[in-house]
Amino acid sequence: MPSAKILVVEDDPDIRTVLMDQLSLDGYDAIGASTGREALDLLDAHTPDLIILDLKLPDIDGILICQQIRKKSNVPIIIVSARDSLPDKIRGLEVGADDYVTKPFEYLELEARIRACLRRRMTELSEKEPLDFGDLKIYRQKRSIEVNGKEVKLTKKEYELLTLFIENPGKVLSRQFLSSRLWNQKEVYPWSRALDVHIRRLRKKIEPDPANPKYILTHAGVGYRFTQGDEK
Repeated sequence: MPSAKILVVEDDPDIRTVLMDQLSLDGYDAIGASTGREALDLLDAHTPDLIILDLKLPDIDGILICQQIRKKSNVPIIIVSARDSLPDKIRGLEVGADDYVTKPFEYLELEARIRACLRRRMTELSEKEPLDFGDLKIYRQKRSIEVNGKEVKLTKKEYELLTLFIENPGKVLSRQFLSSRLWNQKEVYPWSRALDVHIRRLRKKIEPDPANPKYILTHAGVGYRFTQGDEK
């Protein structure tokens, strides 16, 4: 999966830093969390392609975190933990982890397991692709889109914005929600036009008539809503 985003949930700062550095060197987009609560917040904010999850966290047990993630996402999860008993491994896999690696571990083995999980994920996505909205087709596996049969290039932020819309079809998404997910902003200032600029650029690329959009509709004073292209 090109430029796969990996969330590393590990309370030990040394292990977290070394692992994130290794992942970055291998071409992954690594983000880190030191607590369970932070991990859940980053899951919503960044939509990672894979999660590396330690079980011993300072606030919430990793098993509970795994369960909460599974309620909202099927993102691959690899548990990396010092708990090496068979019951712990079975429990971790039962609550939804895709793999279980015990500490201490060799990075090369972990990276091989990451690649295996991502390959399985790509296969799952390819079986459901493309997402078809008539003249707009979205290929999540390769993070690309086609408009009227022609590939259209999106920037990273434009693709992330489109992903937020297709994951929430028919819902009015507030400016606060979209900005917090795209830039991790806690507050949207009235004079900030960054979101409007990205909406305008995305519309130019996917809408037959950007001045009269059929996919990304504006709800004045609230936000935006993504439709299937056959409603207003």
